[in-house]
Amino acid sequence: MSSRSEKDARSVEVGRRLRLPGGAERPISVFVNGVEQREGDDYSIHGREIVFVRSLVKERVSGARWLAMFLGLFGSYAPHETVDVHFRRQGRVEVVEDAEILPDSPTGM
Repeated sequence: MSSRSEKDARSVEVGRRLRLPGGAERPISVFVNGVEQREGDDYSIHGREIVFVRSLVKERVSGARWLAMFLGLFGSYAPHETVDVHFRRQGRVEVVEDAEILPDSPTGM
């Protein structure tokens, strides 16, 4: 793999926060790449946000690399984390898949 391809496929820290949907109620379950996270150990809830103890990473893929993957020329294996959140709202269980990760605020949260 050339250094250009390695650069295009690298992962970057995107942040450690995500916003809970309006009306979300406990119990709240959080999964990173399908693995359940533990409140207190892996994340905490502050107001309407879930805050992870570490930064989450997403793969940064250039347009050319995305096209090559779409065409099936090769895959991509850089770390890429997705967060799913299960919660209750008005008595029903709801799920947000691949929730948007927010950049860290200037105060560190």
